[in-house]
Order: sequence, then C-alpha cells, then structure tokens
Amino acid sequence: MVSLAGSKKLKRQMAPQFWGITRKSKRFVITVRPGPHKKNYSVPTAVFLRDTLKIVTSLREAKSAIYSGKVKIDGVVRKSLHHAIGLMDVVELKNIPDIYRLVPSEKRLLIPIKINESEKSKKLVRVISKTTINKGKMQIGFHDGRSLISDIKLNVGDTCLIQIPDLKILKVIKMEAGCQCIVTRGVNAGQIGKIETIEKGTFILPKRAVLVLGDRKIEIPADIVMAIGKEEPVIQLK
Repeated sequence: MVSLAGSKKLKRQMAPQFWGITRKSKRFVITVRPGPHKKNYSVPTAVFLRDTLKIVTSLREAKSAIYSGKVKIDGVVRKSLHHAIGLMDVVELKNIPDIYRLVPSEKRLLIPIKINESEKSKKLVRVISKTTINKGKMQIGFHDGRSLISDIKLNVGDTCLIQIPDLKILKVIKMEAGCQCIVTRGVNAGQIGKIETIEKGTFILPKRAVLVLGDRKIEIPADIVMAIGKEEPVIQLK
C-alpha cells in the first residue's frame, strides 16, 4: 500500500541547518509531514525535543513523551513525531515550567525563547490570503495553516494577535508605515525595526518594504516582514 504524504525520513545532509542535528552520526533523521508550516521553515516535534531543547537524549524518549500527550503546541496536545513546529508557535511541556515560542534569529532561522505564563495563549499570525464568502464575510488564511471566517476588515500582509487554541482575533496590526516589524527570513532575520514605506509590486518586482534597522535602511520583500505592533511588540519576542 502506498504511503500517504511522502517519506517519514530525510537524509541528515539535506535537513535545514537550524534543526541543530549532527550530520554524521546516522544517515537519516525523521522529517516533518505536510501540515501547518512548510518543511524548510519548520522542525518536527521529536527533533525539537531532542536536538533543539535537548530535554530528551534519544528518539525513544521523544516518542514516549509525545505519545503520552506531554507536548502541547498552540494549546493543543500533538501526538505526532512529525508535526511541524514553526514561526511563532507556542510549545508547552508537561511537568516542565518553561514555555517556549519560536521566533526568527540572526544566527538561526528559528530559535525557542522562554515566555511568561501569561503569554502562552497569545500568538502572532500573518495574513496570507482572504476570500469573500456569503453575507459579506471573509475567510482569512494565516501563515500557520489556520483559517478563520470573520467580518473584521484587514488586508493580506497584516498581522493578527490571536488567542489560542480557540482562534479568537484580539487585535489587528496593520502593515503600514510607522509600525514596528520583525524580519522572518534572510540575512536580517530576527531584527526588529520600523517600516518607513511600503512599495507596491510590479510585474518584475514583488511588493517591498523599506525598513529602518538601527542606523541602516534596507528594502526587502514584504512577504518576509511581519508587523508586531505600533510602537513596540504586542507580545514577547526576545
């Protein structure tokens, strides 16, 4: 019988560098399955526990923790070794007081930071699509695979502060000049700055954002920029 969703393993040499795995100890490592985040921008749950947090020492211990329901991602228990953990996801572990959020970093694509107990139910999600449906309502698609039907007015590129796991929009942060933002990928990943202007896309060039990062000014594609607040980040990102 054909296996659904492709292979469950990946050659270690082909794994993203931010996973933090050793390259020569074994030939293969488990990989992410199709889900909330793209493979190149996420880490499987088992690898996150063993190689990123280093709270277990082997895949066997990771399996025991995951299958027994000790791992919550965005407030939901996940019992898959291959579940993709990505940008802004919140990870809780049973019997461990620390709560983690994955954020972009200058050194690695994603790193876990410890957050306060009061922030575990909050998450930033970037709007990547919206579709008009019946009675003037909008179906909104977010970067983590979630979708929501709402009549809130927003645009693709805006950021929503949501309550997890019940997916309630608490605040909409417009992608506009003057707002604070974080770069999610590239050589400037993890840096926080202010949007100076938004340049419209053309047939050749994508939509771009001009950012002020300290004493520098850069122009980068708008799809790797996430608005995080008007004057300061609305949640903990450092």
